[in-house]
Amino acid sequence: MATFLYRLGRWCADRAGRVIALWVAILLAVGGAAASFGTPMANQFTIPGSNFQRVMTELGDSIPRLSGGFGTVVFESSTGSFTPAQEAAIKATETKWAKLPHVTSVMNPFVAQDQLDSSAKKLDDAKTDLDKGFAELDANRTKLDDAHYKLAQGQGLIRLAEQKNPKDPGLKTLRPQVADAEYQLAEGERKWSEGRDKLEAARTAYEQGRSQVAAMDGMRFVTKDGRYAVAQIQFDTNAPSVPYEVRAQIPEIGAELAAAGVTATYSSEISQELSLVGPGEVIGLAIALIVLIVMLGTLIAAGLPIAGALLGVGVGLGGAVAATHFFTMNQMTPSLALMLGLAVGIDYALFIVNKHRQMYLHGIDLRASIGRAVGTAGSAVAFAGATVVIALAALVLSGIPMLAQMGLVAAGTVAVSVLVALTLTPALLRLMGPRVASKRTWRASGYAVPGDHATRVAPASGQEHEEEHGGWYVALITRKPWLTIAGVIALVAVLASPALTLRLGLPDGGTEPRTSTAYATYQRVGSEFGKGMNGPILAVATLDAPATTDEALRATESELATRLAGVTGVRSVAVAGVSDDKSVIALQVVPTSGPADAETVETVHALSERLAFIGDETGSTIGITGQTVANIEISQRLANALPGYLATVVGLSLVILLLVFRSVLVPVIATAGFLLSVAAAFGVTVAVYQWGWLANVFGVTQPGPIMSFTPIILIGVLFGLAMDYQMFMVSGMREAHVHGEPARRAVRTGFLHGAKVVTAAALIMFSVFGGFVFSHLTMIRPIGLSLAVGVVVDAVLVRMTLTPAIMHLLGERAWWMPKWLDRVVPNVDVEGAGLTAQLADEEPRAAAKTADLAPVG
Repeated sequence: MATFLYRLGRWCADRAGRVIALWVAILLAVGGAAASFGTPMANQFTIPGSNFQRVMTELGDSIPRLSGGFGTVVFESSTGSFTPAQEAAIKATETKWAKLPHVTSVMNPFVAQDQLDSSAKKLDDAKTDLDKGFAELDANRTKLDDAHYKLAQGQGLIRLAEQKNPKDPGLKTLRPQVADAEYQLAEGERKWSEGRDKLEAARTAYEQGRSQVAAMDGMRFVTKDGRYAVAQIQFDTNAPSVPYEVRAQIPEIGAELAAAGVTATYSSEISQELSLVGPGEVIGLAIALIVLIVMLGTLIAAGLPIAGALLGVGVGLGGAVAATHFFTMNQMTPSLALMLGLAVGIDYALFIVNKHRQMYLHGIDLRASIGRAVGTAGSAVAFAGATVVIALAALVLSGIPMLAQMGLVAAGTVAVSVLVALTLTPALLRLMGPRVASKRTWRASGYAVPGDHATRVAPASGQEHEEEHGGWYVALITRKPWLTIAGVIALVAVLASPALTLRLGLPDGGTEPRTSTAYATYQRVGSEFGKGMNGPILAVATLDAPATTDEALRATESELATRLAGVTGVRSVAVAGVSDDKSVIALQVVPTSGPADAETVETVHALSERLAFIGDETGSTIGITGQTVANIEISQRLANALPGYLATVVGLSLVILLLVFRSVLVPVIATAGFLLSVAAAFGVTVAVYQWGWLANVFGVTQPGPIMSFTPIILIGVLFGLAMDYQMFMVSGMREAHVHGEPARRAVRTGFLHGAKVVTAAALIMFSVFGGFVFSHLTMIRPIGLSLAVGVVVDAVLVRMTLTPAIMHLLGERAWWMPKWLDRVVPNVDVEGAGLTAQLADEEPRAAAKTADLAPVG
């Protein structure tokens, strides 16, 4: 590998102009394809084959108008209570909204509230009529009973008269009278029975209505004081898939309400704009540039890694966006790829530039130095990049298409970043020439930029000075290695302890910035209409047989609403819709808690456990769906996939490190350190976003569960980055040991060799990831923080503190490997020791080299 990359580096350096032109052409072509074929991104989390997805599909087939998403609008009256003029203004605004593309209906809160209020009044009137009707029925019963008594008397008189004298002339008069009474009484009984049946049916309807009203208890669309009203705008598809240009017209039209003294706020489904880059990301990139300038000494050298990273991200993301012609991309997918592409692109270029500087400053010919840098540091870059790509691509093992999409797009972007680092970087280094270092650095190295006639310094002094950098630290941590090991583990344990309470979920409006309209809407709905109104659940009941009458349908609706409302954690239930054939009933179930609350998870589980029983009682099959249910099910699926993914990554780590370092213990140490870094990152993220520590600093508006995708993404990404630092730090130790240094001395040599570049790389990673902590997309923030913390812990505590201490403690045992295993494992020579030996006598030193450098004499 090292030899191939050496030749690649020299080839690219010799053809610098053509290589740069080729990459620019690729960027332009990919950008054009993205602009021509790219489609809008979405924010819909779905899992084919999941319960919530199956129920949603059934709902779409039966009641299509309910299968799309919706956005929420909260109106506030400046007069304290809505006036008729304000209600009219809201109605006119909603009429305009209803005409927008993708909008299927707009609920008027005042009409809905009137229906709720009138239902209660109608029930009260019905109760009065029922009481009056049953009182009349009882009175009629008394009259009928009295008539029965009189009839019995008449019939008795006839029998008595017939016994005494069958020919009694009075019988001719009495018999017709009794027969007429019998007829009248039979008619009275018939009418009384009909009246009783009607009253019983009315009482049943009343009880059903009362049950439905009771099930909706607490549901309101206009607050009791008349100050706030809530409306829903129904879309024909999930809200984030509605083009932002369409959704943006909703608040634009709503701005007209201000003239009527009405303020409107809009939920995130309406207001959220999908964009890749915000101020936080730009600031992170600026900090990375500062770190590069400090390390490399010149602006032009510092700009090289950033330019290469930006080009790699542009090509990688451009290709992904162009591919959205064939699939729908989630809005978080490019953000993750952007974050990782920038970070690894800068770091990989930095490793090569730093290696080239070291050799170039100490006399190696420009072209040869570039080739060697690509062959040695480039080998580690290729190997490290491969680990990141494999870890990201392994996200397909989660079985979740959206997560697999995120992993594959990010993996593709990282792969492009590696190619850019290995090809564009040597081309740019050739054009940059001596400007890769400042004049002061050249003087310290013993060589000068052409035209500089400063006094020559011994060539080795610069290297010696560089190698002494950090020597005090490695001496300190290896003086008492047991104490260092115990201290690091104790510190990581403290950082990781909050992770024991980790709870997974997906973001809601409560996580939006405090100044946003989405946050205002979420809070207002929760405080004025109930937390559960922010995340209602849809229950879909498929009847065993379609209802044949309206009475039968109402009876089933009432029974379903009553049964569902009786489940613990349910605040109210209302019928949302019925299919045309009366075979499917959809009900809106409003929990007592918010969509991200732990209580809602318990409510959803309680509903799931009761559905079969309620279905048996009501002659139906019931399923639940909606965004809240989807979030809970997705989080559970991700939590279940996490252990298997972690085991895969850990196993992969052991195999890769065994190949690289040809040692049994070093891979175990590295993998254990990786797990410590992951635990610390989890702990800090939980403390900030779930516990609310330092909430104001990190802009956490509402502490809640950690986004479901964070752990699995953190493990995949941090694994790759940890292997980067492991290779650039420990490979130097192995190289020194292979060249004859004792194991403990090799630890110090390797540390001095890699500490500076690993420190700079970690600072750059931290800066880039830290910029995403303040991203305009709130769902990406926990990922940014977890990666930033993980990088710092892994680089500083694990690779630069814990690992040298353990390696020093183990001594020669650290490099032990059974002979049979040594024969089986191939020698990948990542550090390029073989290439260095091969070229030792092939490339002239600077004393007789080129005009690129002129020794001072």
